[in-house]
Amino acid sequence: MIVRIVSMNIELMFIDMFTDASTSVNTGVMDMIRVPGCCVLESTLDEHEADQLAAQLKALADPTRLRIVSMLATSQSGELCACDLPAAVGKSQPTTSHHLRQLVDAGLIEREQRGKWAWFRLRADRLADVRAALGERPAT
Repeated sequence: MIVRIVSMNIELMFIDMFTDASTSVNTGVMDMIRVPGCCVLESTLDEHEADQLAAQLKALADPTRLRIVSMLATSQSGELCACDLPAAVGKSQPTTSHHLRQLVDAGLIEREQRGKWAWFRLRADRLADVRAALGERPAT
């Protein structure tokens, strides 16, 4: 039996094979899968690319870290001092430092030490990679 499911611009074709009346073996064969605009499915990620993308998405999957990224993105100077962030995000200094470290480790922001304070700015190239993996094409 061939079952075709078409929903939300995704088309899958599965083939079910019956070995006998009591057992069904779903071969999971997908003849076709199309997801318009999704770059991840246009080419297979190698292990390193998948690990890197997963780390970036994991870093962005926290509301406090998303707020920090949005603050950096909308900052007039393009950077923020660590001294200003605890009050801005409503978290303690150690908690804010932890979130900043996670974003730095994921490669989404960069840190520059200036005397006593650390300053942070977005890494636009890395955010562009995340956007591209989620299906947004860079403007040309």
